[in-house]
Amino acid sequence: MTTTSPSPATRSHTRTATRSLLTCVVVATPLWAAVALSQAALREGFDITRHPLSALSNGSLGWLQIADFLVVGALLAVGATGLRRALIGTLGGTWVPRLVRVAGIGMIAAGVFVMDPADGFPVGTPYGRPTVLTWHSYAHFAAGSITFLSLIAACYVLGRHFGRAGDRRYALISRVGGTALLLGNGWAMGGGPAGTLTLAVGVITAMLALSLIANRFRSARRT
Repeated sequence: MTTTSPSPATRSHTRTATRSLLTCVVVATPLWAAVALSQAALREGFDITRHPLSALSNGSLGWLQIADFLVVGALLAVGATGLRRALIGTLGGTWVPRLVRVAGIGMIAAGVFVMDPADGFPVGTPYGRPTVLTWHSYAHFAAGSITFLSLIAACYVLGRHFGRAGDRRYALISRVGGTALLLGNGWAMGGGPAGTLTLAVGVITAMLALSLIANRFRSARRT
């Protein structure tokens, strides 16, 4: 039985499609950070040391952050296919794409289920935590937890992948991303001072690690 190798045109098309999918992951972090942090700086009553970025989904401009969750989540979920193609046959080639896709779906769910207003934001909301949480607030927290755990795991699996390959730079980037989110989320969940800030730093650092890694794979497919 004979086998036919893909033609140069087919290989070129596959490379282009993979690079397009990886671009989804590359742009996810800049988009997420730009939309969320600009609102955090400009929206009245928001204090990033007291309010999680998810709280931006409330109020008259809440649709901006909801759209941020939905679009960035979709980019990660779709871009996971590019990571699968880039990592096929290597350590982490199965679990990294799955974890990134789950993280993307978790972000979409976090956009669909909005957390309750709290602690003075939006303006006019009583200060302090709500005495009773709505079901969609619980759903939001569950979606967030799934997203964080998936991002942490994906970063550590990538760290092992690059460590095994002898690429110390990207092994370090991966592990720093996972550790930043692990510690930032742990500090926030433990009620540490400015926990919402450490959580925001952790999430953006882990997502940035994924974007940098996706860009590395994307660049490798130019040739």
